[in-house]
Amino acid sequence: MTQTQPVDTIPGPRHAPVAVPTAGQPYEYRRSPLVEPDWARFPGWRHVTREQWENAQWQRVNCVKNIKQLRTVLGDTVDETFYADLEADQKALATMSMLVPPQMINTMVPFAPMTTEAFLADPVRRYMIPVASDRRTDWPSHPYASRDSLHEHDMWVAEGLTHRYPTKVLAELLSTCPQYCGHCTRMDLVGNSTPAVDKLKLTLKPVDRYDAHIAYLKAHPGVRDVVVSGGDVANVPWRNLESYLMRLLELETVRDIRLATKALMGLPQHWLQNDVVEGLERVARTAARRGVNLAIHTHVNHAQSITPLVAKAAQTALDVGVRDVRNQGVLMRGVNATSEDLLDLCFALQGEAGILPYYFYMCDMIPNAEHWRVPVWHAQQLQHDIMGYLPGYATPRIVCDVPFVGKRWVHMLTEYDRERGISYWTKNYRTSIESADLEALNKRYAYYDPIDTLPEAGQSWWAAHRDD
Repeated sequence: MTQTQPVDTIPGPRHAPVAVPTAGQPYEYRRSPLVEPDWARFPGWRHVTREQWENAQWQRVNCVKNIKQLRTVLGDTVDETFYADLEADQKALATMSMLVPPQMINTMVPFAPMTTEAFLADPVRRYMIPVASDRRTDWPSHPYASRDSLHEHDMWVAEGLTHRYPTKVLAELLSTCPQYCGHCTRMDLVGNSTPAVDKLKLTLKPVDRYDAHIAYLKAHPGVRDVVVSGGDVANVPWRNLESYLMRLLELETVRDIRLATKALMGLPQHWLQNDVVEGLERVARTAARRGVNLAIHTHVNHAQSITPLVAKAAQTALDVGVRDVRNQGVLMRGVNATSEDLLDLCFALQGEAGILPYYFYMCDMIPNAEHWRVPVWHAQQLQHDIMGYLPGYATPRIVCDVPFVGKRWVHMLTEYDRERGISYWTKNYRTSIESADLEALNKRYAYYDPIDTLPEAGQSWWAAHRDD
């Protein structure tokens, strides 16, 4: 509705008050202080104390791993149709097994009555506890979807060490997390096998795997940046993680270390444990003394997930000397793929929790993920629509992680066939598996939009070529 507001008038007999129409802004910022939802609203947690809730071990022990445990938590707040929907997904479609900490469940339908309809519509539930009715039946997977869509395993130079970019490596220390996200890009390795996916396995003992990483880095002084991930580093026993990080810090060529952990949001209690805080401070002090940038990268997809405990965990990391805490989210339909959702999340991250909005990735082309993925043009529109609201340093970049290319801002494509949903991208470096490919920098690499988002002609084309 058009609003009017009074304006000052110029004194004089011929001037009367004039109302000037104002259109308002597409997004209106309103500060929303963080609140920890009341976990006692769930029948299964009515008698849980604050001491229990804030204990990391209690959170881990009480993770929801199956439908029976979810029933115990939710009681009769959702009906049998939901559980049947969930069971159908678990038996045939899910690429990740169920593992959800209480902290994450507590941010689902946080401030409204819990009903089946509310739970189904909840954005956090939609990617943490997917059900069969969420997924598409026409195109559940893109024809070019693959288990390791970014070919990280193909680029292993040692078990769990991906050398994809010239100066950076990804170190997968383990294949487990405190929680499993339905859209996980490493669904071929991370977590338990499901009926839909027989997972790959790490075979070396952790000590041998870590030794192999360090040996490779010593032999390749051109690598200066190590992303320490998995799985999630919160599942590495702290003494083992600290030892690994200290070994990295002994390498003069390593100048950046990033710890990848969704648990900063999904299990903040872990990062608030005394031994973890004290150990992180030792690592941060050593990094600062040696001039190495130490950061934590977490993964938050919706503003509901930001609570006072999350803010406390982030601030504690900063207080003990971690240089930055940054967020890398994933764009997903039904979760956050609107400018309002993204801006609400970014203001909660940056303004309330001290976490820098850094990247939003387009959801990768893994199996059974088409209901989450957005087309490139949608991502471009979102980047356009969030500009100008946040501080420049806290305005996230929306990127497409193109197979064999890497992260590219969504406006960097070289050609785009909107009808068939095929975008083409170029790159300026060779991955570790292309050292002998003289044409690698001259090629165009394709990325594909979800087929259901295409115009009718494009959908018909793909239907005709479904089996090609």
